[in-house]
Amino acid sequence: MHVPIAIGLSLLQTHKALAQAASSASSYVVPAEFPSSLFSSYYIDASPTQEPQPAIRDPVLDFVYPLNLTDPATIPQNDTDPAILPPAVSPAPDPGAAYQSAINQIQSIAASNGSNCTKCVDSMQVLQNLSYTAPELVANGLVNTCETLQWESNSSCQGDFDLYTFGSIWTQVLRFADIQGLDGRYICHYAAGYCPTPVQDPPLDTNTLFPKPKPANVTAPKASGERVKVLHMSDIHLDPRFDVGREANCSSYQCCRPNVHASGTNETELPAPLYGAYKCDSPYFLVTGALQAAHPLTGTVNKGNCSDTKDDTLGWTIYTGDLVSHDNQNQLSRQYTEYTETSIYSMLSQLIGGPIFATLGNHDSNPEAIDAPHSLPGDLGNQLSWNYDHVAGLWENDGFIPADAAAQARVHYGGYSVLNQYGLRIIALNTDFWYTGNTFNFYNATNPDNSGTLQWLIDELQSAEDNGERVWILGHVLTGWDGSNPLPNPTNLFYTIVERYSPHVIANAFWGHTHEDQQMIYYANNGTNRNNSRGLQDALTPGWICPSVTPLTNLNSGFRMYEVDTGSFDIMDAYTYYSPVSSFEDLEVTETGPTYHYEYSTRDAYGAAADWPNDAPLNATFWHQVSVGLENQARAGNLTLTELFNTYQGKSSIKSPACDTLDCALAKVCYLRSGSNPLGRECPQGYGSVQSAFDPPSS
Repeated sequence: MHVPIAIGLSLLQTHKALAQAASSASSYVVPAEFPSSLFSSYYIDASPTQEPQPAIRDPVLDFVYPLNLTDPATIPQNDTDPAILPPAVSPAPDPGAAYQSAINQIQSIAASNGSNCTKCVDSMQVLQNLSYTAPELVANGLVNTCETLQWESNSSCQGDFDLYTFGSIWTQVLRFADIQGLDGRYICHYAAGYCPTPVQDPPLDTNTLFPKPKPANVTAPKASGERVKVLHMSDIHLDPRFDVGREANCSSYQCCRPNVHASGTNETELPAPLYGAYKCDSPYFLVTGALQAAHPLTGTVNKGNCSDTKDDTLGWTIYTGDLVSHDNQNQLSRQYTEYTETSIYSMLSQLIGGPIFATLGNHDSNPEAIDAPHSLPGDLGNQLSWNYDHVAGLWENDGFIPADAAAQARVHYGGYSVLNQYGLRIIALNTDFWYTGNTFNFYNATNPDNSGTLQWLIDELQSAEDNGERVWILGHVLTGWDGSNPLPNPTNLFYTIVERYSPHVIANAFWGHTHEDQQMIYYANNGTNRNNSRGLQDALTPGWICPSVTPLTNLNSGFRMYEVDTGSFDIMDAYTYYSPVSSFEDLEVTETGPTYHYEYSTRDAYGAAADWPNDAPLNATFWHQVSVGLENQARAGNLTLTELFNTYQGKSSIKSPACDTLDCALAKVCYLRSGSNPLGRECPQGYGSVQSAFDPPSS
């Protein structure tokens, strides 16, 4: 691992000094005392050795969540939510015999001479047939197939395909999928890695996509010269089951829990600090500390949920998803999701104040990442409505959005469109419908908009264009970067939509999900000219990817603030803040909490490399010029700017690997220019994340 000092302390210090005037304080020390007034009562009070266990009342469900839901001593090992299955079409008179016949066929397929892709697809066909006669046994068949074809270890097969984890979802998908078509290739690529990466099939037809043609010679509106501050937070991942003193450097994915250990020992090597660690999600103390730091560092004050436009208030806050901790699916439940939603939105409302505009992340459902399209037959299309109803009720109750927007959220999978007090239209999307982790995306995969979400987005953007409105798009899962998270067809469609309504309507897009400080650019002509001399001319819209509050994995905790022009709604500067997680274990927690620091100004860090005017917005053209500066300097043998970019990507974490080769530098440039899955997949792979050592494919 690389300690990011070698990039030159003088350069970092210069950038920090240049922007302190706009960022009110250079640091904020979190008080040692937990803000206990956030919740009316507690099962267990906070202490220097104990995370609090608040007794949280849900205002939508009129229910107080029980202690055993979040107590680290009573973490469940089985999700008790109902397994939703499609009904049998022709029920088997002997389901056991039907199941055994299917298993015999799959074992015969496994022993055949076909390719792994063919074996997988043919096995899925057998299980689809079983779904018509004994759907309750398909999950068992998936576990058996996974083990027989050796997709994963046997324990992983059980965890991924058990009826009460994801098996019931897979059963639904197999019932309705075109197994011999694109759906089967999607399933066997993403579930097993046995089929090649799917490509867009069929090609996207845009002839009838938009209600009106794009007006000629459109441009972004002029700036007003007036600025407002906007807070961007993402990926809190509250862990109410965080157990102080437990192993923080364990061999499993998520640490700071009971019954996790460092590799090769049952002894505790690194006791979990009160405020968290690099391999753990956010304890209550870290979440409240980050929220407490936001106003002092941004030079604003909390005015509650009023639409105040005074200079010392935030204009608004955006939260781009992921509330729930990274538990295994067998430890999750609807109730745990609802608890976390209720807790975090309440804390945001009290410590940040409104207006706040939030989106759902892939962890903000149950099962995790699962969202069912309304196009599924019967009640299956509404099986996740419990969650949309819940968050819509919370957002309305906490003053985030008005009643009409909450009504939209109930229908559009948590998505809504609202005009804020400055005249900016904010459109929030559920991005699980292009996320590889949402199994329902493997059904009817030839349709890039199986959920109808993108058609709704087009309708909202067309209305905005007709009314002369500017738009910010909010979502969670990014559409591009290295292409590892989204799917090709829907992100190609989204890219086409952005091109149609940019630069005159869409000002910016905002994402989370990666936990890292990243950026994307959307270009005209589907990005075909992004790497040549026309890239500057074709750059249309920037995509801002927010650093996470959670440190998981190997990152510092952070957030960002934008200075936004109130006429064009372009970003004039962006300021990022972080707290070094490596310092948490040395804190005297009876006296002080951690310190959140000002990290950098985007304009000061990259403006010189982009040769950017002081009064010009940080738009897509700016970011393209930054990419050109990164590329030109790297090709000339100077990687200083690349390493600065890489350091900021991990929020100055001491765990980030060094990007000190030309290959790494050029990969970062390519990711920066990639706003869709296909564009990201064209880039060199293995350098997209700083959460572990870079792992480019061997030549």
